[in-house]
Amino acid sequence: MLLKRIVFLFEKQLYAENGLLRSFIFFATRGTGLYVVLWKACLDRVRFAISAFLVLFRLQSQFKFLSLLENEKANMSVRKSFLSVVSVILTCTVCAQPQFTVDRDVANMGEIMFQLPSTVNFTLRNTGTEPLRVTEVIPSCGCTSVEWTQEPIAPGGEGVIKAVYDAKLLGVFQKDLEVYTNASEEPFYLHMQGRVVSKLSDFSGSFPVDLGAVRLNINNVEFDNVNRGDKPVAELQIVNMGRKSYKPYLMHLPPYLSAQYFPETLSGGRIGRILLTLDSEKMPGMGLVQTSVYLARQVGDKVSDENEITVSSVLLPDFSSLSATERGQAPQMKLSSDTLEVGEMGKKHKKTVTVQITNTGKRTLEVRALQVFNKALTVTLSDRNIEPGRTAKLKVTVHAQYLNQVKSAPRVLLITNDPARSKEIITVNVKQ
Repeated sequence: MLLKRIVFLFEKQLYAENGLLRSFIFFATRGTGLYVVLWKACLDRVRFAISAFLVLFRLQSQFKFLSLLENEKANMSVRKSFLSVVSVILTCTVCAQPQFTVDRDVANMGEIMFQLPSTVNFTLRNTGTEPLRVTEVIPSCGCTSVEWTQEPIAPGGEGVIKAVYDAKLLGVFQKDLEVYTNASEEPFYLHMQGRVVSKLSDFSGSFPVDLGAVRLNINNVEFDNVNRGDKPVAELQIVNMGRKSYKPYLMHLPPYLSAQYFPETLSGGRIGRILLTLDSEKMPGMGLVQTSVYLARQVGDKVSDENEITVSSVLLPDFSSLSATERGQAPQMKLSSDTLEVGEMGKKHKKTVTVQITNTGKRTLEVRALQVFNKALTVTLSDRNIEPGRTAKLKVTVHAQYLNQVKSAPRVLLITNDPARSKEIITVNVKQ
């Protein structure tokens, strides 16, 4: 009865200490000690740990915690239980916080053309055990626009912060991004720097894709995380290396892609833009859709590997109609790894690595789409319908002969019926 009374008073005091808590702890006697169940969903777990710690000591003093017991043996038992409770609280609050790494904190953009906006992507990886949320990104001036991953980033997952500098002022620039996440109340900072010039002295850095009379900044376009109804836009930058005027034109556009050209005619030495718009309503199906379009370099130009531009898009399944109960009963996918280190191929023609896919949820996990981003990879899956508690093996084979022929990084895409991880990308790192 004494312990139950202390439990009641502890809960009452704890909620009185911090009305913002989203966590609760209850104690019940079991055997010779205290049985502790901790639900942790507090906004600030460190603050909660300190608050709970202080409450425990206040209760110890207020009720003369140890003096209420009749013998030294019980005294020691409760003392140990008391310290165990404190240990559990501190351990859970510290270990269960989101943590992350960034691929770089400074992006050197080099020389960029005057009045030609330039884009930088920073990749965040969640290395903690709780979902990571980027809550706000504040640029240091209005010359920089930002976008970031809005949905929570699952443990082991990645998100992106995209910054676009408008390049409206000539000269050296250094801009900062103030980033807030749920991992800390304090922001962290990303930096972008470079130089805006009226004329590029070397086009190879900003326009590495050489097509002869014209050069492009990229020849691989990816529309990632597309939802039905979206119309995302990708930008290609093009420079006319010749002396004659040139009219850019993309051949073999599928029905779900359209292109706009700014300006429609490029004079010699000038830089332009091609805006590629994807209409998700016209996409043929869910998952990865790939196609190739071709940039005409002159009237009557033919298609070839040289002027090919690959376009990939990933259409996600729609879970917006699911209720909270249905989400609670949903399957949950867990990967043994989302990054595969293949190492050097050496003289081998192919290498195979294995990933384990485990369903830790309550209903059957369905792998609805299993695709690769280029022909250097092939995949096989032992079971596309994985029951709760069961594991399937995904074998990924790297083919050396195609590694030098692909324009995108070797990756595997999985689309599942797990609402929290409907899309998962496995990156395959190969040393050539």
